[in-house]
Amino acid sequence: MSVLNGKKIALLSANGFEDSELLQPLEAVKDAGAVVEIISAEAGKITGKNESNVSVDKTVDEVSATDYDGLLLPGGVLNPDIMRQNKTAVAFVKDFFEQHKPVAAICHAPWLLVEADVVGERTLTSWPG
Repeated sequence: MSVLNGKKIALLSANGFEDSELLQPLEAVKDAGAVVEIISAEAGKITGKNESNVSVDKTVDEVSATDYDGLLLPGGVLNPDIMRQNKTAVAFVKDFFEQHKPVAAICHAPWLLVEADVVGERTLTSWPG
């Protein structure tokens, strides 16, 4: 039995994601047994910095943190900066913290956590830039 069997994970992203920071964690979480849904601001596809395309399963307007067991936020400079300007996306992220659900934020993605005002006394690690 895989550690994430039966778990449903939201992956929140926009155009400009760092390809390896979305694709590799996505596969790792799937390999661990989870069902992953790609959530974005708009339906269709999102494109990474290096031109990888990923199909969006649902828009952020269609989902709630109560629908998921955890949240994955890939990095890339552009992706989190787009999402942190979307009030619905910020509220979605904040709901995971309010429901005490796990959140993984990679590289530049912690800026979305800052925007959601959930960092507080937490210790974070990130690239200095």
